[in-house]
Amino acid sequence: MNTVLNTVRGAGVVVTGAGGGIGAALARRFAAEGARVVVNDLNAAKAAAVADAIGAVAVPGDASLIVGDARAALGGAVDIYCANAGVGFPPGHELPGDDVWSTAWDVNVMAHVRASRELIPGWLERGAGRFVSTVSAAGLLTMIGEPAYSVTKHGALAYAEWLSLTYRHRGLKVHAICPQGVRTDMLAATGSAGELVLARTAIEPEAVADALFTAMAEDRFLVLPHPEAAGLYRARADDPERWLDSMNRVQRKWEGGESAERGASGGS
Repeated sequence: MNTVLNTVRGAGVVVTGAGGGIGAALARRFAAEGARVVVNDLNAAKAAAVADAIGAVAVPGDASLIVGDARAALGGAVDIYCANAGVGFPPGHELPGDDVWSTAWDVNVMAHVRASRELIPGWLERGAGRFVSTVSAAGLLTMIGEPAYSVTKHGALAYAEWLSLTYRHRGLKVHAICPQGVRTDMLAATGSAGELVLARTAIEPEAVADALFTAMAEDRFLVLPHPEAAGLYRARADDPERWLDSMNRVQRKWEGGESAERGASGGS
């Protein structure tokens, strides 16, 4: 871990969607380890509150458009970028309209693409940079009741994988954080679906930050704050039909309004 802490100490770090939840926990952890942190959130008051509490700088606004302002706030260089901002929707809309799909695609995928497009040329020139993508276990598995969230989180994971396999030999480190339930406002918004498959094993946002730092120390791409997600991911790959049948049982249980004793899915 000392090597990672030496890398983090003094680094310029940007965390998007950091007005609360996982983003705020990441910002607090990086600041505690000596990084110079930019806290981004659409809600300017929330961004300012977190920044003031940890001695960071608030740069509110659309996560897709703040790289330039964040770079200026850090004195010219971003060393670590945490693409954490994300959007989910209340479950139950099985065939959402184009507006929902467009928003989910823009926030959950394209914000990552736009940020990396701004950052990667400089990182390649320097031979160093770290991109952290908050994906969700929904990107490894899926989430009942939330098609747009599940599909775009799969896209976010695919993009993070592409960045890693394309640029790792040129000094770019990439991490994809894939938690299941995390006690945040987003989990609360999942309603009965989240209660069924996520609430029982939900963790605090600080545990997600801990998992990221462990993965950075191990130079590991996939960050699994819920280690059991690895087994579910393997089961999905090994026997897709069986996995789909098991998830359909969860779906039917949710439709029937039953409380969950067990279930397997992902989301944050």
